[in-house]
Amino acid sequence: MNKDAVITLLGSSGGVAKAVLSIFNKVIQDQDDPIHHVLIKTRFHLIDIKQKELSYFESFLPQLIDRITFHEMNLNDLKLFKNHLEQTNTELVIDVSRADSVEILSCCNEYGIKYISTALESSLSDEAEGLNDGFLLKERLRVYEENKNTFKNTSAIIGSGMNPGIVQWMAIDLMNQFPFENPLACYIVEHDNSFYENPTLAQKNTVYTTWSPDCFLEEAVTSYPMFVKENIPIFLYNDVYSVEFKVTLGKKIFYGCLMPHEEVFIIGRLFNLESGFLYRVNDHTTNLIRNHLNNSAEILDFDKKLLDPSTAPLIGEDLVGVLLVYPDKERFVYNVMNNQDAYAEYGTNATYLQVACGVYAGVASLLLDSIDNGAYFVDELLLNTNSQYGTYLKSHMPHFIYGENAKSDGTLLQRMKPYNQN
Repeated sequence: MNKDAVITLLGSSGGVAKAVLSIFNKVIQDQDDPIHHVLIKTRFHLIDIKQKELSYFESFLPQLIDRITFHEMNLNDLKLFKNHLEQTNTELVIDVSRADSVEILSCCNEYGIKYISTALESSLSDEAEGLNDGFLLKERLRVYEENKNTFKNTSAIIGSGMNPGIVQWMAIDLMNQFPFENPLACYIVEHDNSFYENPTLAQKNTVYTTWSPDCFLEEAVTSYPMFVKENIPIFLYNDVYSVEFKVTLGKKIFYGCLMPHEEVFIIGRLFNLESGFLYRVNDHTTNLIRNHLNNSAEILDFDKKLLDPSTAPLIGEDLVGVLLVYPDKERFVYNVMNNQDAYAEYGTNATYLQVACGVYAGVASLLLDSIDNGAYFVDELLLNTNSQYGTYLKSHMPHFIYGENAKSDGTLLQRMKPYNQN
């Protein structure tokens, strides 16, 4: 990038943006950080449809605030967004917004601007009300795949958060350690037991999550359980929370629900493995959903609240990892962050900090590595370029736990049970 780089961040008032910017605030204070020499000379433009007060940003960005320009903009107005890109000479767009991913990426491609996101968004799929019920993520992925080969004037990383993102690096890292053994399946696993330190703060009939409650409910209530086998997406005609699946990570055992997720499609296709995402959240939200499975519309109308440590102290942790299944054993790797440390060090919860570490690693790769033009998911990036993503990742996420189970619980349908079974 140029000597005085310009980065535009979309969705700047959200929780992921806060965590990413908090990492950047630390980067410019650390001369040993891989991207310190770039960010110390960078101007930032923060865009949101409704910005938070300046005092909000000043509270956690004391080192960055003087190099930030704020904008309020509806990103559906692509002409206005393009004008911004031209006038600011933006060289990298970090997209943690709900704007249409293909439209924003197309703008970046037009001007040769690097791009990174944490998830796929598609207004075309979302607005087809009723047509995509239960299959929304599959439709978002279809729209992206239809346009992917047109992005030849930019280097872009799609879905570089925790999952998708870091988990794809975990999967490849673990497989590379045993290159002559082929797993039967690769499962992304997550157990997030984050909750209020004072549980009496929780309100009845309120959904609590550590990231966007609306996006969570989209996966947990309005979608079908989905996995990939033989490169074919397979949907179970069940409520997501009506069945659960056993996960064993050494001495850690939990039961997660099967949810659609971007990395499941990509890992399944790249490695021809059975793949799925097994996810368990706090007991309050889990029980609330299960107690209302007969009326899912009611769940969507409940109050929704983000578990934000700046409003009330949190306990618990978020464990995210990868489980490789072999005929006679299992191997795993995971990262676990607790909320108290995340808030003390970065002013955010564990979940958002994990996502931000994935954004950081992708940003570092786009800034420092020679990446051929094209759009890549993280596993595609690792397989097809010389990206040092894993090296950068460990700058802010150094701790990964590796292990092996001496036996296997089998593939997904073998480890499935109704949630109320003893």
